[in-house]
Amino acid sequence: MNQQASPVQTKDRLHWVDAARGFAIFGILIVNMLSFSSPYFTYRGEGLVWNNPEDEVTLAVIDIVFQASFYSLFSFLFGFGLQLMTDRLQLKKLEAVPLLTRRLLFLLLFGVIHAFVIWYGDILITYALVGLLALLFLKVKERTLIYWAVGLLGGFVGFITFISYLARTWIAMYGQEPLKPVEPIIANYQSNSFTTIWSQNAQDWLFGSGLGLFFLPFLLLPLFLVGMYFARKRWLHHPMQHKSVLKKLWVYSLILFLVFKLGPYFFGNPLWFEIAQDSIGGLFSALFYILSITLLGQTELGAKLMQPFNYVGRMAFTNYIMQSILCVLLFYGIGLGWYGQTPPLQGVGIAIIIYGLQMIYSSIWLRKFRYGPLEWLWRSLTYGKMQLMGK
Repeated sequence: MNQQASPVQTKDRLHWVDAARGFAIFGILIVNMLSFSSPYFTYRGEGLVWNNPEDEVTLAVIDIVFQASFYSLFSFLFGFGLQLMTDRLQLKKLEAVPLLTRRLLFLLLFGVIHAFVIWYGDILITYALVGLLALLFLKVKERTLIYWAVGLLGGFVGFITFISYLARTWIAMYGQEPLKPVEPIIANYQSNSFTTIWSQNAQDWLFGSGLGLFFLPFLLLPLFLVGMYFARKRWLHHPMQHKSVLKKLWVYSLILFLVFKLGPYFFGNPLWFEIAQDSIGGLFSALFYILSITLLGQTELGAKLMQPFNYVGRMAFTNYIMQSILCVLLFYGIGLGWYGQTPPLQGVGIAIIIYGLQMIYSSIWLRKFRYGPLEWLWRSLTYGKMQLMGK
């Protein structure tokens, strides 16, 4: 009997993984709020503008707890998801690569629309391109995944950190100054002209993401591979069976999280160490978060606490795009025009309000529907047929 590819059913989902995805969406919003509301996170110079104690503490907390941790977590989960889909297709004797390629190409299309029509800080293009690279590793051995992950990330970060250390005096002298005048950027985003905003959007994407595409295999692909490795080991499929392993990994990841993310603050948080702090620290903080949520999700109280995050995570694609649309309406001139006028702590408050509303909206939506709106569209395009939406 021929079997057809189909999305995973609700009853078969790993709810703690969905909760981790929902938690990642929250962390990504906290960090993205700095870019939604001002040019400083992209072009630097935030220390010259946000320099009172309240701003400095807020930025430090975001840097330690959120920065690089949640796109790393989402990258891990993306790789984990690729392996899950591959495993399900193989059980049905179906080829994984054609379907996953189609899925990633549609994600690339969504990313292009998001990046150039809505907001330049898009991550979907990046995930689609790195996902296509990750397909090359679907049939390699488990240990090969780890060898490549360690080699790519460790080698690249080690080389860049060494070069940065040699140039540390120059970096310390000029690293805090804006890379270009930000006044025209603020004026463009405060404009009520769509063409002006889209033009600036394109410029910022080229500066922030376009030039960085070369580094993707070294920085994000290793995170995908680690996620695929975890999926192969099935540690998160059956947490209670692998509890001792998960607890050991939890301790190790916490220690390395603190060493790389918090540790630099005891030495003045030097800019030359930034790539190691974000990349290595981001990986281990991501592992700490996913392991914490997984272990917590095995308890009755933990499962209840995780449920709101679970709802958001099951609609992660929709909620991610919704965050961009809402923030564009809040900060750009076509909406309320708050761009360049929102300090970091106020931005955190706005992010918490938006995310709280998404928790409520997601829970209501999923009582009636199987998928979020964009999840449904993406699945329908991927599988080449309209998916059943209602429960």
